[in-house]
Amino acid sequence: MSIVAMKARVTGRVQGVAFRTWARAEALRHGLSGWVRNEPDGSVRALLIGPAASVADMVRKMGRGPGAASVKDVLTERTDPDPGISGFSITG
Repeated sequence: MSIVAMKARVTGRVQGVAFRTWARAEALRHGLSGWVRNEPDGSVRALLIGPAASVADMVRKMGRGPGAASVKDVLTERTDPDPGISGFSITG
């Protein structure tokens, strides 16, 4: 099983709609590590670390988001997994 890391930037109506709480619950359900946070520009950023198939599925789900969200786009960038990160947190 290959472990990958992906940075994601989600745009649209994604703040004030419980997106981070939803993303944390989904990430934990998928067995992922990382974090999610609000950005000053209104987007949400996330770092997703885990099995490649689980990360890909999480990115797809982030494209829909929770019911109150209206996702415009999810931009992703592969990065190196950080072995020092465990669990999944809301950082901001």
